Amino acid sequence: MSLSSLSDLRAVLPAWAARLHPFHPRLLDSLRGYERSRFLADLGAGATVGIVALPLAMAFAIASGVKPEQGLYTAIVAGFLISLLGGSSVQIGGPAGAFIVIVYGIIERHGLANLLIATMLAGVLLFLMGLLRLGGLVRYIPVSIVIGFTNGIAVLIALSQLRDLFGLDIAKMPADFFAQIRTLWLHRESFNPWAFALGAGCLGGLFVWARLFKPGTPLPRELVEGRSGRVISRVPGPIVALVTLTLLSRLLELPVATIGSRFGGIPQSLPAFDPPDFDWATAKQLLMPTLTIALLGAIESLLCARVADNMIDAPRHDPNQELMAQGVANFVAPFLGGIPATGTIARTVTNVRAGATSPVAGMLHALILLLIMLAAAPLALHVPLAVLAGILLFVAWNMGEWHEFVRLRHFRLPYRSVLLGTFFLTVVFDLTVAVEVGLLLACGFFIWRMSQLFAIERLAPAPEIDTTTFQDTLPGAPDGVEVHSLYGTLFFGAIGKVEALPERLRPDTRVLVLEMHRLISIDTSGVDALVQLHRQLQRRGVRLIVAALNAQPRSLLERSGFVALLGPHGLAPTLAAAMAAAAVMPPVAPPPRPAA
Repeated sequence: MSLSSLSDLRAVLPAWAARLHPFHPRLLDSLRGYERSRFLADLGAGATVGIVALPLAMAFAIASGVKPEQGLYTAIVAGFLISLLGGSSVQIGGPAGAFIVIVYGIIERHGLANLLIATMLAGVLLFLMGLLRLGGLVRYIPVSIVIGFTNGIAVLIALSQLRDLFGLDIAKMPADFFAQIRTLWLHRESFNPWAFALGAGCLGGLFVWARLFKPGTPLPRELVEGRSGRVISRVPGPIVALVTLTLLSRLLELPVATIGSRFGGIPQSLPAFDPPDFDWATAKQLLMPTLTIALLGAIESLLCARVADNMIDAPRHDPNQELMAQGVANFVAPFLGGIPATGTIARTVTNVRAGATSPVAGMLHALILLLIMLAAAPLALHVPLAVLAGILLFVAWNMGEWHEFVRLRHFRLPYRSVLLGTFFLTVVFDLTVAVEVGLLLACGFFIWRMSQLFAIERLAPAPEIDTTTFQDTLPGAPDGVEVHSLYGTLFFGAIGKVEALPERLRPDTRVLVLEMHRLISIDTSGVDALVQLHRQLQRRGVRLIVAALNAQPRSLLERSGFVALLGPHGLAPTLAAAMAAAAVMPPVAPPPRPAA
């Protein structure tokens, strides 16, 4: 390489690097002026979220087809890194219910080792998305798609927990929706009433606990409004259910499956740093799992951060920095046996309501969870799996936006089709197919709606025309002059209306004026449609005048050569100017027909 080419490279690199998003965690800003009072508030919030995360992390891991400690490792390692490096002040990261179905399916098809590799690759992809400033693109995913796959994942989570809820003797559940239903039905005779009682009691208790200390409760007013009531109401419902039902099961020696009977317990330390075996040939087969993890992780984390922004009085989150933090967390966690992680709405909301003021609360939540795991690992042996199933069923219920199904009758066919299509495809196939088809449907319906908004309206000839919204008044049109106004956007989905325009002209038409004051934009397909219209009019001896162009259509029509094609009098600044030119303009001579 020559010296001149090296200097050119050095000149280009700074400009290219300037377009990358700077790595600037929100923690750096939050620590400015950080005081003891804020630390105590963050410590209380971190302790609360750490307690809440304990049963959820184990339940998510078990439902995903991995050991419960892997969920704890993810919550500790990934949760700490997401708070340390993220772009949100209060977001809590860790294993999420949305990943249960995805992780379980990847393990079934590719194995645990390949899940870890796919998670690491997804981490790299997430980091690059943030570095290249793609965090804002997630906002362009239609809400109908988000609701559809969220509700679909909630249904699949609930279905996956029926084995432990009913205490069925099933060694391993399949990943396919219909295969799961068939497996549950074939093993219905192994129903365990004790497991069902624990799971149903846990689920019912969580619904009651969430409403127990609200206004209108049957509890005595002194208890609800007193100090003891306020303290008890802050105890997370999952912890209450986990402790009480585990003790009940242990005291009564109920014959139900537990963490100890299925997994042999939880280690009392973090695992050693163990990188998974990476093989490029295998990694190339993990493209779809990698994209699925990265896409879902980006959507979940940024949606969660937006929810948190509306609950706190702090600067809004940085979506690109958040994606970079999610990328680092998902790349590092698999080295310690962790599974995919993302922002979690339930724990983030708990963090905010507990008084968190900075990312320090999220870091403390991870450290407190580590201390709980080290101290209470032997007690986890006796946790019934049916209780964890009840907790996950409660999570699935809160995760789904079921009221949106009731509200569908208020919306039109495009919204219904996208939401229901994404929902059923998520349940029957997988998330990747659902999002792909959902986006295609959304794009198709968007094109259709935009084409319906484009219109061509005849303005003249007519005896009296109301033109108060135009720049100029429209006088009586001269004989043989027709005026048509274009509305909306002329793009590839609407060119059919331009192609049909010659058939609408009167037989004695000698000049056609296209008034474009309300034409917002045009694309190259629209330009081509106008060119073809001009040629058809020439063959019929009709001249074409374009009037009152806006900036974008004028720029494209000039650059494409269409304005030059019209000739010196083919472009008019106003409708009045176009009508004056049309009054004295002779008809164009049609081109001679070729000799036979």
